[in-house]
Parts: sequence; structure tokens; C-alpha cells
Amino acid sequence: MAKDLGPQCKRCRREGEKLFLKGERCYTSKCAIVKRNYAPGSSGGGRRMQMTEYGTQLRAKQKVKRMYGLREAQFRNTFEAATQKKGNTGEFFVGMLEARLDNAVYRAGFAQSRRQSRQFVTHGHFLVNKRKVTIPSYVLREGDVVEVSSTKAKKKIWEDMLAVQKETTMNQVPEWLAVDKKAMKITVAAAPQAKELVDALNVSLIVEFYSK
Repeated sequence: MAKDLGPQCKRCRREGEKLFLKGERCYTSKCAIVKRNYAPGSSGGGRRMQMTEYGTQLRAKQKVKRMYGLREAQFRNTFEAATQKKGNTGEFFVGMLEARLDNAVYRAGFAQSRRQSRQFVTHGHFLVNKRKVTIPSYVLREGDVVEVSSTKAKKKIWEDMLAVQKETTMNQVPEWLAVDKKAMKITVAAAPQAKELVDALNVSLIVEFYSK
């Protein structure tokens, strides 16, 4: 399946809010939402039409899909897997998105964006429980330990990353992750706290969208 290689900032403008797809840039005056807070296209700055119920559900789905950087098939397959579990589908869905290795690397502050974290994982920068994992969608479990490979740990990129972290409010580490930046290590201290994200991401609209 083809990758969407279009401009990242247009995605934020289309959703009308920051999705933090460009890392450090999103925290500066260069952010597209700061400079042009309207939808892309020739009519983007004009009056927006009232959205239908379907349109509202679609936008909620597109926002979360773009935020986590997934293709439609990946996103839907994750949702389908969540529906197989007994309980709140929305919470299971968000929990599965949060438990991805690339998301944990980003949340812990070892990448400026999820896109960059996927690249790091694919290039073999991280070990999970002492074993190299190059699959961004790898699902982490409570007790797992993620660390930068010893062959990659001396790269200057990590120094630059930590410097950026100090200068911005980027990546507030969630409570379910324990991070030791000196040892370049992430420990999954608990299951992802999906309840806190369900309402913020309007996940109920996504459930309605896929339930039709």
C-alpha cells in the first residue's frame, strides 16, 4: 500500500488543530496552525459549511489516524482487534494505539514526532527486553523494558534530542511510562491510561463511524 508523503502541516490545517506531526516546529511561530489556521485549498479560508453527522465522525477518525501516523488498513485492523475484546471498545482501541512501540518511544521523549520514532525503530535503534525490534507496531506490555541499542547510544542525535526537550514543553511523559534518560531506558510501568484519552480524542465518534 502506498504511503502518504504529502505535506505534514496540511494535515493539521485540515483538522483545525495541532497534531504535533513536525516535532520542534510545532512549538514555534513557524507552525502552520499559527501562520494559516484554516483548511488547505483555494476555498479553505472561506466560510465552512455545517458538517453532517457522518462528516463529524469522519473528521474524528481522520484526526486520530493522522495523529498516530497510520494508514487506513492499519487503523481499521487495530479497531477490529479492539472489538474482539470484552469491555469498552473505545478504551481498548486507544490502549492498543498507545501501546505501540513507536508511540511509546515518542511519548517517552526519544523522538520529536511519531514519524521520527517509527524511523528510529525501523532502523534498529531500540531493544525491547534486550532484543532488537524493528517493527513500529510491536505491542508493549506491562514490565517491558525499551532501551537504545548500545551501538546507537553514542550518536549525537540523542544529545540534540535531550537539548530540545529542555527548551520546549514537548512530550510530557505519561504516568504509565518510567523514563531514565541517563540510561536511555523506558520501562512500561503499567497499562496505557486509555480512559483519559477517550473523550479528548472523541473516540466514541470513531466507534460510531466503524459500526455502520
